[in-house]
Amino acid sequence: MTNLHTMSTMHRRRFLQLTGAGVAITAIGGVPAFAQSAPVRWVSPRGTLEVVDDFGYWVAKKMGYFGDLETVIEPGPQDGTATVKLVDQNQSDFGYPSPGILSLGLEQGMNLVSAFHIMAGDVFDFAFQKGKAPADLKGLEGKTIVLGSAGWQSITDPMLAAAGVDLSKIKYVEVSAWGQALAQGQADAALSWEGLRAQWRGQGLDFDYLLGKNTSVFPANSFIIRKADLDDAAKVAAYEKYLRGWAMGLEFAWQNPRAATQIAMEQFPGLASQMNPAVATESLMQQLGLMHAHWDRRNAWGFHLMDSWQTYFDAIAKIGQVSKVFKAEDVVTNQFVAPANDFDHAKVKADADGYKLAGDYETVDVEAIRTIL
Repeated sequence: MTNLHTMSTMHRRRFLQLTGAGVAITAIGGVPAFAQSAPVRWVSPRGTLEVVDDFGYWVAKKMGYFGDLETVIEPGPQDGTATVKLVDQNQSDFGYPSPGILSLGLEQGMNLVSAFHIMAGDVFDFAFQKGKAPADLKGLEGKTIVLGSAGWQSITDPMLAAAGVDLSKIKYVEVSAWGQALAQGQADAALSWEGLRAQWRGQGLDFDYLLGKNTSVFPANSFIIRKADLDDAAKVAAYEKYLRGWAMGLEFAWQNPRAATQIAMEQFPGLASQMNPAVATESLMQQLGLMHAHWDRRNAWGFHLMDSWQTYFDAIAKIGQVSKVFKAEDVVTNQFVAPANDFDHAKVKADADGYKLAGDYETVDVEAIRTIL
């Protein structure tokens, strides 16, 4: 049986201290801290790159959208707080945390800022064994929730509290293979997210879900940097170019999700044993829909909705997850949005429309996938 680590007796503030303070992270792959001549480094929050989630990057690399800019993308530890620690400690330039993880770093004095909002809608879901999903999040009160990292409690607590759940009646357990733990009946629910739920289905983990996009008004993951880097003209120029590559990759995917999926899947041939082209495309489209969320107000890749972020910061202070209310304008910036979106949209559309699909991807029915998202 999977070994489960129980977190339910740990007070949230104490939990923050244990998972964040005084923890040294060795540079990924033994690389030194950022130097002016070093490539732009990005670290994943999930402990692996073998997913389709980072398709924007892989498309940008494949299509040359980063130009002559050197880039590195790395998996990082699965520890939920590693992505902010690595940026804070100059071992990565960009991290991709949830707002909850970002807030833990801010609480501990890390001088970070969200620079590019990827997931404009709440990407996080709760998975349940078939037929056991409650009608709403309030039904999780008194239940056991399994997480892949203890740090993810900062994601789930605000969602549950906003739904009226008494957090003292939630029991959390931590296990690396958390989806399998749920399938084995070792918990009532598991944290999931858009993209992962399709991937789990491809692995034979067939669950019912309460979807965050239907139950939550909070923002989700964004790219964060050191706030001090905003004062370095050379870094700002490099980051503008870097984020333009990402924006072009996301636009390419919006125009042709099958092509973007094929490009991402080609990076990791082993993924084909977990997801066929239709499931992989569904995984990408689950995420892409939230990346494009609230487009009537955002109208640009990476744009932060300040009122949404402030609502979130107000909520986490109310439940005691942090000791003060952060002001969105102090820790979130849209200064990179205009330069990142300053590209030839017609060319990217032509690139996407003209991309040669492999046979298996040609037969994927994108419209059918849209009906089930």
